[in-house]
Amino acid sequence: MESYIDWKHAIKDVAMKSIGEDFIIMDAPVLTDIPLEPFKANVTTIVLCQEGYLDGEIGLERFTAHAPSLVVLLADKVLEMKSISRDFKGQVLIMSKRFTDNLLLEIKDRLPLTMSVENKPCQPLSEEATHSLENYFSMMKKAMQMKENPHRSEVARHLMLAFMYGLRFYFHSEANNPKTHNEQLVESFLALVKQYFYKERMLKFYADKLCLTSKHIAKVIKDTTGKAANEWIDDHVILEAKALLKSTDMTIQQVSDILCFDNPSFFTKYFKRHMGMTPKEYRL
Repeated sequence: MESYIDWKHAIKDVAMKSIGEDFIIMDAPVLTDIPLEPFKANVTTIVLCQEGYLDGEIGLERFTAHAPSLVVLLADKVLEMKSISRDFKGQVLIMSKRFTDNLLLEIKDRLPLTMSVENKPCQPLSEEATHSLENYFSMMKKAMQMKENPHRSEVARHLMLAFMYGLRFYFHSEANNPKTHNEQLVESFLALVKQYFYKERMLKFYADKLCLTSKHIAKVIKDTTGKAANEWIDDHVILEAKALLKSTDMTIQQVSDILCFDNPSFFTKYFKRHMGMTPKEYRL
């Protein structure tokens, strides 16, 4: 079981509206305190970028969010910020994993939404969409201020449900753009890597899953993405290892186990080969 370093400590002095620890809204200057190394949090985070820009990676998906835009980081995903502009302004919504999971259960055909968000976590917004989302944030803040209302949590939940249906429209409609055969193959390969990289690091496993030869899949991945297939697999493993080392209190033995290495010595050699330092040195 992963034990996350307390993310709440980073926002303890920030002005916010909240309902317990399940639902929090705050202004975005808190993002200036985000570490510039991979980390994980067990909450879903939605950022409405109103001025400036954010640049980073979620998983290995690079994004640059120029205002106006929306960025969605699902729980347990790895975030690595590259830069945040000095003039950045926006709003941040944080939902506990429990709150998010219960909300998703109420959404019909929720799988296309989560897949679209995972594949493209940043979505540019039109002026009309930005205005609509700003109104949602405003309504949710007002609902959360009504502390005397015994139904405050239910009001917030229903507002958030409407918000999530809006996300489904913005993200999934973009995902319907036609793709070439090779782009579809790359997408399928990367989806499998995200699912199995914890324990499968051989290209043949993924080629067999796709009913292709290792040689063919290697050529398509290299030609289409500019990066070798094995490099994609290793990058996912190393990114997860870095995030676990920095954002949890797991021991190196535990990180090695969760990534299915035979023993910590093999993990240390693998990590050092890719990072030029040991896991212990990276954690310092």
